[in-house]
Amino acid sequence: MLAQTKELNLDEAVKHALEYNLNLKKNEIDLAASGYSEKNIWSEIFPTISASASIGYRDALFGPSPNNAGLNYSVGLGLSLGLNAGIPYTIKNIKLAHESNILRYEDACNQLSIQVTKRFYSLITEKNNLLLLEEILNLSQRQYERNEISFKNGLVGELALMQSKLAVENARYNLNAAVINNMNSMGEFLAMLGMPPDANVSLSGEISIVKIEAEAELLINQHLPGRPDILRAKQEIDRLENAETQTKMQSRAPSINLSVDWSSSNFSPFSDSFSASARLSIPIDPWIPGTSRSQSVRRAGDSTEKARMDLSIAEDSAKTQIRSLTALLGNSWNSIEIAVLSHEAAERSYQLTELGFRNGTVEYLTLENARNNMASTRQRLLQSQLSYFNMILDLSAALNVDWKKLINVFGVQGEKE
Repeated sequence: MLAQTKELNLDEAVKHALEYNLNLKKNEIDLAASGYSEKNIWSEIFPTISASASIGYRDALFGPSPNNAGLNYSVGLGLSLGLNAGIPYTIKNIKLAHESNILRYEDACNQLSIQVTKRFYSLITEKNNLLLLEEILNLSQRQYERNEISFKNGLVGELALMQSKLAVENARYNLNAAVINNMNSMGEFLAMLGMPPDANVSLSGEISIVKIEAEAELLINQHLPGRPDILRAKQEIDRLENAETQTKMQSRAPSINLSVDWSSSNFSPFSDSFSASARLSIPIDPWIPGTSRSQSVRRAGDSTEKARMDLSIAEDSAKTQIRSLTALLGNSWNSIEIAVLSHEAAERSYQLTELGFRNGTVEYLTLENARNNMASTRQRLLQSQLSYFNMILDLSAALNVDWKKLINVFGVQGEKE
């Protein structure tokens, strides 16, 4: 009994990928670790606690034994707390690290969703192409059968019959090659989703193309600050500014160390000892230009300045990408309109050529060329639609918005293919 075919839509495919992807799982581990550090941020000011215990034997080698001869026991407990002005900035950087991991995880999920969406609709296009190739094979087969009858009745020559048979075999070969390519692509796609490559799955969905009309500068002003790379660059500046201040405080500001120690020998209350101390340390060498610690403070400032430059570079690159994709969308829509007209003309040309062949006014080679041209224009239309849809996905990724929302906001109503 054959296994029932499972219908898989885009949302289910994306869900499978998000649950399976190992890179996302690695990000989840990093996210959990930074979240745990943020949750236990009090550990940055928690004192160092140590306990000690010892046992020994004491006696004289020669002569009478001393009063404390025999086994000796001792226990001790120590507590030390170091405070410096850089601790608040260390705490801020721990929080920033967790926020950065959250952003990195969300961006990875978004990028994976877009990748799956591209592969999903690429397979949908391949499926439509298979239907087209099957139609071309059926047309070729029917034409061959008609030519065979006409040849027996003396209405067409042997050359036309042979050419029609060759057309059938070419159409069958093209279909088989496309089927094999589609099977390989489907196997890779299922592996991406964490499903067996031989799973009996059928994709359900159609590419709905909507013309996008949007001003690049408007998109930049509205969405550039929300891009993950821009946010990460800003977070890096904040982190390095905190690190710079932390370095200055730890190197130049006074620090306080509090310590408490208790010890007891042989568990006797008369042998207990207790000590407490407070030490203030004032660094001097970081204030002297050229010293090692002074140079570390200067390097921290240089890193912050370079991070600001990186932010400017990221913003310029993002603006260029958004402007380029917006312009390409406008031009690509024109290519779709041309592809639609070309296909309509090719279909009508094939219909008229087939009618002329039946009436004996057109040679078979002309008919075959018209049929091949019709198939070629249909394939070109499918590829134009897929390319346009992929540009929409790329633009949505560049703006860090959902592609469906992008279509709803900037799609021109009634402009669909």
